[in-house]
Amino acid sequence: MSSPVFQDFPAPAKLNLLLHVVGKRPDGYHLLETVFRFIDFNDTVSLALRDDGRVVLETPIAGVDPEQDLTVRAARLLQGHAACRQGVGIRLDKKIPMGGGLGGGSSDAATVLLALNRMWGLNLPRAVLQELGLKLGADVPVFIFGRSALATGVGEKLNEIKLKPAWYVVIHPQVQVPTGKVFQNFSQEVLTEVGGVGIMRILETTQQRRNDLQNVVSNMYPAVNEVLTELRKYGSPLMTGSGSCVFLECQSKDEADKVYQAVSIKYKGFLAKGLDVHPLIDNAE
Repeated sequence: MSSPVFQDFPAPAKLNLLLHVVGKRPDGYHLLETVFRFIDFNDTVSLALRDDGRVVLETPIAGVDPEQDLTVRAARLLQGHAACRQGVGIRLDKKIPMGGGLGGGSSDAATVLLALNRMWGLNLPRAVLQELGLKLGADVPVFIFGRSALATGVGEKLNEIKLKPAWYVVIHPQVQVPTGKVFQNFSQEVLTEVGGVGIMRILETTQQRRNDLQNVVSNMYPAVNEVLTELRKYGSPLMTGSGSCVFLECQSKDEADKVYQAVSIKYKGFLAKGLDVHPLIDNAE
């Protein structure tokens, strides 16, 4: 077999600009109403075609079984669905913190599906890729959907939403938060009904732009509460997803720079611009 040629593909992080828990299904999954936005901070997934049909992760993550890595599972799922005989070598350059609520693993998996859809010449429609993605995790479909979205259900029912330009100060409290544990500790008493409220009005009203999981995580992890308290000096911060990362939305890069310079002395994080579309939006119709 000839030496493989790797191509690099971005896997952007996401923020939840709000997250409301509105119910619970009989199978235990919580029903959500959330707004997803991609940001220009990403992992890099590098892929090289193989003619032996194998799916090989060349950069395994410590403590993660390579066979269970979402990128490997995504490639094999697509391979099986399309009865494709081609294989792929996978390399991951991870920048998105794990367990931070930024969707890194889901985004990596979606990028594999989108990139291989073109590299393997499958030309599967976006809806089919989203269905495959849902088998890997509730956050995978939105990355394939490829646009800022209002999500309902467990996060898989997606409708495009237009958002204003913004910059984000994102701080990682240096703890990994297990999503399952957060939902186990989430009280059913605080389930909310917001479906009838205009989502744009919610986004424009600070008091309603909340994350229903934030208090649970803050109580479980004092480091998250500490970062929220620090960022409140500059505005109305919010935790993304089930944590642990916390972000502050700013109207300009200059504003975001000033806040980041002030807090980065003590905390690790990054600045990112909001994206309207996924970088691989054209890899599926």
